Amino acid sequence: MVSDLLLQAGLILVTVFMFLAMHDIPKKLLTKFRYRSGRADLKAKRHFVLGAQLFAQARSSKSRSSATSLAKQAQSEADKAISLDPNEAAAHILKALALDLQGFKTSALDSFDAALSPPAVKSLSQSERGDALFKRAELKIGLSRRGRVDSAIDDLKLALEMSRDDNNDDNNNSSSSGKALCLLGECYEVKKLREEAVKAYQEALRVEPSSARARSALDRIGPESIG
Repeated sequence: MVSDLLLQAGLILVTVFMFLAMHDIPKKLLTKFRYRSGRADLKAKRHFVLGAQLFAQARSSKSRSSATSLAKQAQSEADKAISLDPNEAAAHILKALALDLQGFKTSALDSFDAALSPPAVKSLSQSERGDALFKRAELKIGLSRRGRVDSAIDDLKLALEMSRDDNNDDNNNSSSSGKALCLLGECYEVKKLREEAVKAYQEALRVEPSSARARSALDRIGPESIG
């Protein structure tokens, strides 16, 4: 019975992964639910997979009302997965992404906090934790007032440190580091730390030479800043 359930779950995951790959859903997030024999874990996996599929549909929807409705359903499935396995960070991250898509930034931030808090954070690899820290930093910056971005800077520095320590040196990793460095530069600009901002943007260009975001930022700050 258990083996049949595992086989069914595996077939569902393969099908969903193929679908989600076409909709820019992070593969790292989708591979976190490990095969386990407990019935509750299998149920949690099913809710997570359904939620991830709904989220992918929400992301690809051209209708705002449809996207919101699908994101709400994805959030509901994530909640069900969390209720069955609260120590699996992937479900918390899925919930955060669904909430963010609905515009609930503060609640999304709370879900990222849950994913990055013990014991859930233990289920994330180093690179996955870095990805979650980057997204949490984005939310913090979006919610910040009067330039209070210190907490976001801390998240970005830690995310970049994990990226440097990660053995995966592919293009996706470079792109992620480039985005984090650009966001870090923007934080420094908010704090009026021009020299630090320039260094962050220049480092972004070093790891991702095609980064139009970093190049535009350096052009904006001033041509003398481009090394």
